[in-house]
Amino acid sequence: MLPSQPLLHAAVFALTVLQALASDTFIAAVYEHAVILPDATDKPVSPDDALALMNKNMDVLEGAIKEAAQQGANIIVTPEDGIYGWRFTRETIYPYLEDIPDPAVNWIPCTDPTRFAPAPVQERLSCMARNNSIYVVANMGDKKPCNSSDPCCPSDGRYQYNTNVVFDPEGKLVARYHKYNLFMSETQFNYPKEPKAITFETPFGKFGIFTCFDILFREPAVVLVSELQVDTVLFPTAWMNVLPFLTAVEFHSAWAMGMGVNFLAANTHYTSMSMTGSGIYAPDGARTYYYNMKTEDGRLLVAELDSYPRLSPASLPAVNWTSYASSVGRFSPNDHDFGGLIFHDWFTFTELTKPEGNLTVCQKDLCCHLSYKIAGKQEDEVYVLGAFDGLHVVEGQYYLQICTLLKCKSTDLKTCGQPVETAQTKFEMFSLSGTFGTNYVFPEVLYSGVQLAPGEFEVLNDGRLISKTRPTKPVVTVTLFGRWYEKDHLKQNPQPPAFP
Repeated sequence: MLPSQPLLHAAVFALTVLQALASDTFIAAVYEHAVILPDATDKPVSPDDALALMNKNMDVLEGAIKEAAQQGANIIVTPEDGIYGWRFTRETIYPYLEDIPDPAVNWIPCTDPTRFAPAPVQERLSCMARNNSIYVVANMGDKKPCNSSDPCCPSDGRYQYNTNVVFDPEGKLVARYHKYNLFMSETQFNYPKEPKAITFETPFGKFGIFTCFDILFREPAVVLVSELQVDTVLFPTAWMNVLPFLTAVEFHSAWAMGMGVNFLAANTHYTSMSMTGSGIYAPDGARTYYYNMKTEDGRLLVAELDSYPRLSPASLPAVNWTSYASSVGRFSPNDHDFGGLIFHDWFTFTELTKPEGNLTVCQKDLCCHLSYKIAGKQEDEVYVLGAFDGLHVVEGQYYLQICTLLKCKSTDLKTCGQPVETAQTKFEMFSLSGTFGTNYVFPEVLYSGVQLAPGEFEVLNDGRLISKTRPTKPVVTVTLFGRWYEKDHLKQNPQPPAFP
């Protein structure tokens, strides 16, 4: 018996209401992929050989996408370079590239593969999305022909772009982003002429997308959040971890918190280059993450997120980063300050010599204040409070203001700032603040073993990063990582500060 019209309308209405309710949250997935790399070669391989390698990687990604869909995921992010790796020159990557059209063409490659030039990678990604009813985010190479009428056209007659693509659950291409801030070794790719902030709407909020090194710069990353008001950022990356501040899980979770957005980070997994660390991050902390330097295993992560994090009760209040720090005087004199390098930057340090106390260390206009209590100090472990206010110029140029509590590599103060992964010293409490000249400050807490501390710390609206409860694990670093974008183009001060 067929249902009556009113019954049918009621059923459709109920379904619509259910969908509307369901879109207050969504299920996100990221896949950390141990990429199958091509053999190193100086000569380009044939298009068939290139596609064979890409299909091997897509076989693995397809398994992860199916599994994510079975777990109810609405969207999955896969890593930068996840389809073909990174051992390329401009010439040798060419067989791996496809011409990726503007999403305005309204194209589903899975059902209409011959509409444009052959695009087997886009066709397969589109079918993965369509067959599993899930948004699929992937990173691949785009090629665009050009000629001498364009004064910027490369001598080989084409632009090559490191590109993110997004296919919706019907398999339609809905976003294409050309990476703007290329890392130094990416000579196989061109920069787009202008940075483009790419967004798309979903039933669970407004999404933006960028890639890896982009996260350290204002465009397009900050523009997407501050000006275009995206709710969730999608982030394919091939991130090489750098302790103590720039491990993937630590910095990406801090960026999500500092910017007040969801952040879906999918990293490649290649331990010999320190590549690991993926996660699903909310503004109030990591929902799930993966860091594994011991084996070469990929990992699927799935977690629920609020669709509109700014509207959630846990949303952070607006922070005035200098409010507390500028209202207090120096906690301690500077007669025991000393200098040391962290990732090529000259920090000013002062040692934590007592089991509890209040310390201040300053560099230029930045003064960092720390209140702390140590539960049981290990005799063979030394901690310092450090400040850096200056232009970083190695592997990119960007202006930093950093306040950090960190463990030194040994009891020799000359080792302070060198990478450390483990610690034994537990803190009962900490409170860190600084007189920042920027509003873009990213709060990091890293425990022993490169573990995050979700739920164990918070940022107060006066700019203090404080422990909420007694920290459950030994501390490697507690850091306020500030980025002062307006100063990125200053000339470097050639002389580090002198210390007696």
